[in-house]
Amino acid sequence: MIDINLVRENPEKVKENIKKKYQDDKIHLVDEILKIDGKWRKLKFDEDNLRSERNKVSRSIANELKSGHKKEAEKLKEKAKEIPFEIEKIEVKRKKFEDEMRNILLKIPNMMHESVPLGKDDSDNVELKRFGDPKVPSYEIMNHAELAEKIDSVDFDTARKVSGNGFYYLKGNLSRLHSALISFAKDYMVKNGFEFVIPPFMIRSEVVEGVMSFAEKDAMMYKVEGEDLYLIGTAEHSLIAMFAGKTLNGKDLPYKITGVSPCFRKEVGAHGIEEKGFYRVHQFEKQEMIVLCDPADSYDWYNKMLELSVGVFKEIGIPVRILECCSGDLADLKAKSADVEAWSPRQKKYFEVGSCSNLTDAQARRLNIRAEKGGKTYFVHTLNNTVIASPRALIAIMENFQNADGSITIPTVLQPYMSGMKKIEAGK
Repeated sequence: MIDINLVRENPEKVKENIKKKYQDDKIHLVDEILKIDGKWRKLKFDEDNLRSERNKVSRSIANELKSGHKKEAEKLKEKAKEIPFEIEKIEVKRKKFEDEMRNILLKIPNMMHESVPLGKDDSDNVELKRFGDPKVPSYEIMNHAELAEKIDSVDFDTARKVSGNGFYYLKGNLSRLHSALISFAKDYMVKNGFEFVIPPFMIRSEVVEGVMSFAEKDAMMYKVEGEDLYLIGTAEHSLIAMFAGKTLNGKDLPYKITGVSPCFRKEVGAHGIEEKGFYRVHQFEKQEMIVLCDPADSYDWYNKMLELSVGVFKEIGIPVRILECCSGDLADLKAKSADVEAWSPRQKKYFEVGSCSNLTDAQARRLNIRAEKGGKTYFVHTLNNTVIASPRALIAIMENFQNADGSITIPTVLQPYMSGMKKIEAGK
């Protein structure tokens, strides 16, 4: 949610930002909120005057009583009785306008960083850098779903009967490899100074409104019927909500937290949900990192968090690249974002395995997360980033560490988490 003062002082800048995000249908919201804001400010002016008048009358009553003028004091008391009712009437109208303005502010996209490349959709995203040596072996790389079935480590058919498309039973050594990934990611982040937290897997509607846009909510979130609860789509949602409504000590910033959780996503309109495999599913596990920091430090942390993501895959031994998201591919709350993509030797291209985003103060304004330092109170900046999304990272390992006979070499850093096992044999 952007600052109303920015809309007041520079509406054309806000409109230009909306255009750059290719959301022209929202431009009218700027003019709409300015009209409501004008009415709100008039009411606020009248309300403040009435409060001032009430204070003056109270002082006059005290002076008249002190001077022994009881009749004059009684007249003033009658006048004073009317003022609270007038204030209350104005308050009701003013709060109605405040609610209307908040609802509009929630729809206006966050201001992008000036470095964000312009583009209409993800096809205009810009490659920044590659890490590792992408290789294509001389033998054919088997599709991950076929390989998982070959080694008897997955059951798609039973999961489809039990839960529908987009689910699977992960079994045997592949399930152990999945758990090894999560355990390694946890230890990696703790070594890098992040506090490990297991968050709630359900959040209230007011939290959902605070952590994401309306469009994201409709496309992603599963609601618990009959309850004011939603299943989280990522640990970020409930980790950020830990700080909702709080004023933090600015000297304690940054807060660095990593958490693991199951993630539940409807994936409305998502291509590939009908396909057999792990790439696009309704339920998966993910290790997430978040940072709450001083506004002056947020882009330094954005770069550090990207480095941490790349570092995970470097240690595992998977080639990756960083792809910066263009203006049209940024969700409403994001000021700047980049995807981390892993190399697929089977497809001979990169595919997304994580995403790093700086939301500046947009999320903090929605959730009212502030900090106080040197007598000044301000909204913090919030950032989030994927450490490991287990299905995608699992695919990357199954392809990049797949041998000619269909066996999978376990990356060296993951072997301690699998009792020293070095290979998942083909046919087992």
